[in-house]
Amino acid sequence: MNITIENIILIGSTLLLISIVAGKTSFRFGIPTLLLFLTIGMLAGSDGIGGIYFDNPKIAQFIGVVSLNFILFSGGLDTCWSTVKPVLKEGIALSTLGVLLTAVGLGFFVHFITDFSIYESLLLGAIVSSTDAAAVFSILRGKNLALKKNLRPTLELESGSNDPMAYVLTIAFLSLVTSPDKSLLSIIPFFLQQMALGAVAGFLFGKLSKWIINRIKLDFEGLYPVLVIALMFITFSTTDAIGGNGFLAIYICSVYLGNQNIIHKKTILRMFDGLAWLMQIVLFLTLGLLVFPTQIVPFIGVGLLISLFLIFVARPLAVFISLLPFKMRTKRRLYISWVGLRGAVPIVFATYPLLAGIEQANTIFNIVFFISVSSVIIQGTSLSRVAKWLDVGLPEEEKKLNPTDLLLSEHPRTVMEEIPIREGCPAIGQQIVDLHFPSNAIIAMIQRDNNYLIPKGSTYIEPNDRLIVLTDDRKNIEEVFASLELQVESDVATES
Repeated sequence: MNITIENIILIGSTLLLISIVAGKTSFRFGIPTLLLFLTIGMLAGSDGIGGIYFDNPKIAQFIGVVSLNFILFSGGLDTCWSTVKPVLKEGIALSTLGVLLTAVGLGFFVHFITDFSIYESLLLGAIVSSTDAAAVFSILRGKNLALKKNLRPTLELESGSNDPMAYVLTIAFLSLVTSPDKSLLSIIPFFLQQMALGAVAGFLFGKLSKWIINRIKLDFEGLYPVLVIALMFITFSTTDAIGGNGFLAIYICSVYLGNQNIIHKKTILRMFDGLAWLMQIVLFLTLGLLVFPTQIVPFIGVGLLISLFLIFVARPLAVFISLLPFKMRTKRRLYISWVGLRGAVPIVFATYPLLAGIEQANTIFNIVFFISVSSVIIQGTSLSRVAKWLDVGLPEEEKKLNPTDLLLSEHPRTVMEEIPIREGCPAIGQQIVDLHFPSNAIIAMIQRDNNYLIPKGSTYIEPNDRLIVLTDDRKNIEEVFASLELQVESDVATES
């Protein structure tokens, strides 16, 4: 079946509907939703019952890059700085050194068991070296898996920040494959440039984006998420144009924005959460359509061997070496090793060799696809059981006390405070977004002239307002008063 202008919308919407409905029940049987999306794409393809012929790596790569922008940006917006700050060093070690060691270790193993050249082997290792953010976010959050200590923020920080490293290694080793006369040392300046410019550009664009969002004063609330989408793509493309890593830039930019006071923040977060899910489904469906299952069959043996080495040897060694400087129990290191899920990102990166036209491109793509699928099947379906075996999961009765889960939930706050704004208060004339409230406190309502207003980030504080503040901990009230430059008044405290 050929895709035409007349039927593409019907085909796309039908596949999307099937994916959503199937994904709703998949976790009852322990099947990760992302694997289901891939399967639906494969069934709809030319080798499946749908008969849709799609063999365009360039379009698939474009869809992949756009989708990764949304997935990484949404993950960054949801990242709470106070939660990841205690594990920042561990996360950076895993997302840089861990990725490098995984790529090199797996690359040498591939070179040993196949007829690939050393550079082709390292290229394959680089492509599958990162933990997939879409897979980790969807499975951890979909299963509502509560983990002890700082395991969950460590895993989410690693998966959200290690794709840039894998991308740089993929492009670097691909250049060595296409230009064998280059030395291995020649990729070092490229690597440093990509990471340095990406990090700096991400932070600068984050500050610029915050200023634009809070100052542009759009007439319609629905335009703010659209504005953020434009800023996201500008951040990615501009950073890439100056030689930096665009994926790293948008992740840092989104983490910065997610931890700042910006106008209509809740609307933006919800919009990006929905878009991230849409992009995940579209990406996996597209990659499912791109692959020809009959072409994978000859590579099942070598693919399974490489996948098992990655899961049980390369990834654990990389994790243990990367975390050597840090105090952490062996069981937690083992669990981090196990949550090394490969998903759509390696398949997207595998399209780069296809477009470069290297000799082993098709073989690499089919092996990478098999590795990703087997990783989701073996690791993705067993995260809860392995957490229980290693004793790193919280008991059911303690899950509600997990700080990470509390931050992600939208349950009502338990402490309410009415704060009167009298003449002379420094907060008068300021927008709420500029007050620098603590992240776990909100102004739910404002009593003004015997009326109750639902405030927005652009709402100005006026004399004689009474702010109805909600928070989850009475200790935060002092920070609220400090943000308003007021003295704490204990006589107005009220608990719900």
